[in-house]
Amino acid sequence: MNVLVIGGGGREHALVWKLSKSKNTEKIYCCPGNGGIAKEAEIVNIDVNDFKSLSKFAKEKSIDLTVVGPEVPLVNGIVDYFYDEGLKIFGPSKKAALIEGSKVFAKEFLKKYNIPTGEFSVFDSSDKDCIKKAKELIQQNKKARVVKADGLAAGKGVTVCKNTAEAQWAIERIVLRKAFGNAGDKFLVEEKLKGEELSILVFIDGENIVPMLPAQDYKQIYENDKGPNTGGMGAYAPVPFLSKETSDEIFDKVLLPTLEGFKKEGIVYKGVLYAGLMIDKGVPKVLEFNCRFGDPETQPLLFLLKSDLTEIMEKTIDGKLKNVKLEWNDKFAACVVISADGYPGSYTKGMKVTGLEELNDLSHLKVFHAGTKLADDKIYTNGGRIFGVTSSGKTLREALDNAYMGVDRIYFEGKYLRRDIGFRAFKYE
Repeated sequence: MNVLVIGGGGREHALVWKLSKSKNTEKIYCCPGNGGIAKEAEIVNIDVNDFKSLSKFAKEKSIDLTVVGPEVPLVNGIVDYFYDEGLKIFGPSKKAALIEGSKVFAKEFLKKYNIPTGEFSVFDSSDKDCIKKAKELIQQNKKARVVKADGLAAGKGVTVCKNTAEAQWAIERIVLRKAFGNAGDKFLVEEKLKGEELSILVFIDGENIVPMLPAQDYKQIYENDKGPNTGGMGAYAPVPFLSKETSDEIFDKVLLPTLEGFKKEGIVYKGVLYAGLMIDKGVPKVLEFNCRFGDPETQPLLFLLKSDLTEIMEKTIDGKLKNVKLEWNDKFAACVVISADGYPGSYTKGMKVTGLEELNDLSHLKVFHAGTKLADDKIYTNGGRIFGVTSSGKTLREALDNAYMGVDRIYFEGKYLRRDIGFRAFKYE
């Protein structure tokens, strides 16, 4: 079958790589791709939000399956458009993708269906008194220390604050500075939850839920989880501290009620649902939902997945996930992100990359490209997050050691990374 992958980051490189291993896959295209994907799939130069041109291309190339990586085209309705054109596509509808597209919708959904989450208040930036009201809440409630822009902000619209001053600054940044544009038309002030953060990704076919391995990512730019949020600086799977009891509680009190909530709202959710959770003393609470594969969680998860991804996606679309059990390698996998210096703020592009050729033939390691471009058969930086070096091992420490070995072989001017990915797991050894 012919497959089209939409997106150009590390997640999409991992999807291209895994889909290419399917016995059913003949040809893979990727739009817009990146420097690494260009060596494994045919690149398509069409804007990811130009649904008309994408669907025309899919018909011309007899695409049997389109897989959407990033959230923006999903929230904008690419799945609905493709269905209307009679094309098979993996991902949730526009109505379903609102679970990520609007944090206000997601929190109100959680509250409506009694799914555990933190306390929250919603504010409208058009209200001339919204800053005053939000600051009063922060001063009165010491738990209210998370400020979120309502809409999509490339993973950077959430500010977890240490004190009142930081929370007040985060509000002013959204309302007065318009740091996130229209995504900040509404914003939330939420309870700052305590515990261990966890990523649970599942396949949903409208009726059935098939969980993947639990993963843990590291969102903040600096070591020891300091500094502003990013799209993710590293991740690993599975999570050694998650008990069966807590895992069962996540399924029974978060995932099942979410599916039932979708059905009551008239939403047929098909695709991947990502639940960002906080676990405190075995009790899970939802931080956020995403309507797609996570990045960088996808890299270690697909590195460990033994099952045929193409078959799973087709069964998800066709509503045939009942009795499906995913097969996994009995190992750990870790992804360490290499970024450009200055990310998630301003950074320089166009730096020549060296050292990649030393890592080409390692079966236990894969360099997934994120922000790169290929020119004259050489790789150059072309984004904030550049690579996700992913490796496996019998233990988490071995997987991380292997990944950092790969990281140290790669060089470009302005290279930056965290050296402490996985540190939260080691507290439980």
